[in-house]
Amino acid sequence: MSQTTTQPDAAASQPPKQIQRKVKDARQADTRGWWWGTGRRKTAVARVRLRPAKGEGTFLLRGSTKDERPVEKYFAEERDRADSLAPLRATNTVGKFDIRVKLHGGGFMGQAGAVMLGVARALVGYDPTLETALREQGMLTRDAREVERKKYGQAGARRRFQFSKR
Repeated sequence: MSQTTTQPDAAASQPPKQIQRKVKDARQADTRGWWWGTGRRKTAVARVRLRPAKGEGTFLLRGSTKDERPVEKYFAEERDRADSLAPLRATNTVGKFDIRVKLHGGGFMGQAGAVMLGVARALVGYDPTLETALREQGMLTRDAREVERKKYGQAGARRRFQFSKR
């Protein structure tokens, strides 16, 4: 009878592999020095790009018309202006960036929410250390609520036609 010696497996002798969580690196700017972020809210879409300002920063929005307007002139409601500027105020970067936004679809309130998410995402791409401040304020979470579709045989999404017995 031959005697076999048991040798420890190579895998058993090595320490277990530690799973390392990938840390988000700062995304590179595009060739012209812009960081991009896309924001969506209801049916509105905001394509945001930002770069560090050389002087006083600008915040320009462009909707369905081809002219760019400052945020103070684009949004009539103070609530919408505050939503658009909220990520900059949360990170103390007001006036430090040139920001350009292309807006498509939705109403003013949905567009303001889309701008907020887009600016927050672009800021995180520029400086990942700002993520905790923005996430605590809920500015990096996409609001997924949408309008419910109208059903056939009904007056609206849930409203029924008036019932008549005769």
